[in-house]
Amino acid sequence: MKQGLGTQLRHLIELLDGAVLQAYADAGLDYRPRYTPVMRVLAQQPSATIGQLAQLAGITQPAVTQTVALMKKEGLLLVVAGGEDGRQRVVCLSSQGEALLPRLQTCWQATKSAADSLDAELAFPLSACLAQAITVLEQRSFGERIDDASKKVTATP
Repeated sequence: MKQGLGTQLRHLIELLDGAVLQAYADAGLDYRPRYTPVMRVLAQQPSATIGQLAQLAGITQPAVTQTVALMKKEGLLLVVAGGEDGRQRVVCLSSQGEALLPRLQTCWQATKSAADSLDAELAFPLSACLAQAITVLEQRSFGERIDDASKKVTATP
């Protein structure tokens, strides 16, 4: 039986994240791959709001909010009130998070090299395929596609 798209994607993420998690462990780091988009943004700029992190990291605001909460709990981030009325949350690296950056950057370089080698072995580079899929889904969501398909199935006698 052919696996569905969701099953294939979950399996791919398991294969990729599992290997990256192991690479962090092998480097002596207690660090989750899901932290990387936030860490990469904050490695480039000293602070950002949750909304800015979401935009710059290319992930959803709820995902950033959850990730920031976990990272704060682990002592990697500081979160302070900001904005005119203090309702915005401004995020920055803690001293522990800053100290971790050089070792993380080494891991990130190795991960990028591994991803490049994977792309080179595929008929169509995975990174290009994913970028194209994201672009197409930003123009017309998968939810809209499901709705359209449901209408066709319902309309068929």
